[in-house]
Amino acid sequence: MLVAFSVAPSGVPVAGPAPHDASVHDAVAAAVRVVRESGLPNRTTSMFTEIEGEWDEVMDVVKRATQAVAVYGSRVSLVLKADIRPGYYGELDGKVERLEAALQDRPDGA
Repeated sequence: MLVAFSVAPSGVPVAGPAPHDASVHDAVAAAVRVVRESGLPNRTTSMFTEIEGEWDEVMDVVKRATQAVAVYGSRVSLVLKADIRPGYYGELDGKVERLEAALQDRPDGA
């Protein structure tokens, strides 16, 4: 399965540094660190982190990443989208490669 998720704190920090501005990069870094240390295929963009693996292992990583963010606020917002396609692997890159190939075949987009 592929999961794209975004997690961010809000409210008063439970622990950690006092907030200086509206940026949440330290909290996001804590979440991304959990994802990268999991060893599962992943990619982080400006708005989401994508991770690929089996249901239980991916959801465990999302849970731990959410918990890592929780110390930065009294609430946590989690946005998650999943593509559940049993038997398919390597889709983190495969889906993008097929899209790029389709764009090469029809450069006008029609």
